[in-house]
Amino acid sequence: KDGKIFGRGVEDNQQGLVSSVFAVLSLLENGLVPEHDVKLLFVADEEFGSVYGIQWLLANRSLFKADDLIIIPDGGKHDGSEIETAEKNICWLKLTAKGKQCHASRPDDGANAFLANCELALSLNRMETEVFTDRDPIFDPQRSTITPTKKDANVPNINTVPADDSFYVDMRVLPQYSVKRVLEESRKRMDEVEKKYNVRMSYEVVQENESPATPVDAPVVTLLAKAIQDTYGVQGKAVGIGGGTVGAYLRKAGYHCVVWSRQDETMHAPNEYAKLENIVGDAKVFARIMLTAR
Repeated sequence: KDGKIFGRGVEDNQQGLVSSVFAVLSLLENGLVPEHDVKLLFVADEEFGSVYGIQWLLANRSLFKADDLIIIPDGGKHDGSEIETAEKNICWLKLTAKGKQCHASRPDDGANAFLANCELALSLNRMETEVFTDRDPIFDPQRSTITPTKKDANVPNINTVPADDSFYVDMRVLPQYSVKRVLEESRKRMDEVEKKYNVRMSYEVVQENESPATPVDAPVVTLLAKAIQDTYGVQGKAVGIGGGTVGAYLRKAGYHCVVWSRQDETMHAPNEYAKLENIVGDAKVFARIMLTAR
């Protein structure tokens, strides 16, 4: 409808899958020989940490070389100008407080694990402005983000002070801050809350990943920027993102890669869609790179 395909996953990232296949098919059907060996790699599990996808392949197969041109069509902007070369370091934590249960009419008889976690959630969020305060304009937002998100249920009734309580935090910090440092600062704040509320606090790392940036003058960046200019008539620019892609694992393993496509960023949203013109245009970008010598 209106030049768009609607459906769950059509932009994130079936668009990239189809456009890359279209690019290869166009070369085959026109008898064109690419300047490079071309390989399409379809990996699973990207939404849940890539344990069974790119991480498994990197650990168990030798598929990549240091000079490969690796493009991951898993993100971009509406005009196709943004080339993602860096990602924030990601750490997801489950925080658990253990106190003492009692009747809510006599709260001083117990140790309220929920109340302790409320203070901890606010304290962790304040690390954005108190500890990890750097700004980097290639990212949007430019700061590190430490965001309490999910909350587990505790007691089933209103008039009981809970002894056990858990919540989760999504932390995405600028690359200059290590996950180790984030965890150390988190533990420090947990210790402070423990003493104040007479509870025991622990954390579990649900997911973590950190990686270096791809140099902005790497061949994959410059070749892609030229193909974008020739296809869409816009100047490509290097950016960083807060979201996680398989690119982080490849960069961590020492491979220069970029994340790029032209899209309206409707992923994970109601009425997700992919524009037909973007599918065709992205295929042209990929085909141009395949046909261009370094």
